[in-house]
Amino acid sequence: MLTRRLLQLFLGLAMYGISLALFIRAGLGLDPWDVFHQGVAGRTGLSIGLVVIIVSFLVLLLWIPLRQRPGFGTLCNAVLVGVFADIGLALIPAFSHLGGQAAMLAGAVLLNGIASACYIGARFGPGARDGLMTGLARRTGWSVRLSRTLIEVVVLAVGWLLGGSVGVGTVVYALAIGPLVQLLLPVFMVPAALPAEPDSQGRDDAGSVTPEPLASNG
Repeated sequence: MLTRRLLQLFLGLAMYGISLALFIRAGLGLDPWDVFHQGVAGRTGLSIGLVVIIVSFLVLLLWIPLRQRPGFGTLCNAVLVGVFADIGLALIPAFSHLGGQAAMLAGAVLLNGIASACYIGARFGPGARDGLMTGLARRTGWSVRLSRTLIEVVVLAVGWLLGGSVGVGTVVYALAIGPLVQLLLPVFMVPAALPAEPDSQGRDDAGSVTPEPLASNG
């Protein structure tokens, strides 16, 4: 099970980075966070993959007051998505024909949905940006939907002001990615480990004695 989870995590993060490269090469607009990443990259001269990595670790600093703890998958996400985004940009050509751009956009959305379901389903912890959203919701009492909307409106506006690409792809992503991940997540979700069932002698499947439950101290 661990081998499957690791393979699924790394494959999901690689596909996520490649999907970002496809979005950029399609030239029809990016999702809110990547509008921000592209805007920062354009202003600083850094590669967009490097910007994704830097922003990921800066967002992780915001987890501290929210009392969020990163998992193994969180740290892998912070590094690998940016690495594979730059690899994808080095390999994937841009399209100037609208038909090719539309096909690339559709492929980017589909690949992003599969990638998201893969790395979430591996159960190694959320990405930095998702953790910021859920941590903010928990600490403020806001709904996750409200927290996500506020965060993404802010980063989209700042990214657009910095020169990031906003367009039909931004709208398509916003409308399609939620239903797509919801559809695919059951396929890739790794079942949670269940405790072994004790036999009549109070032993679990590994042969160890099942301890008596500890008394609650209230």
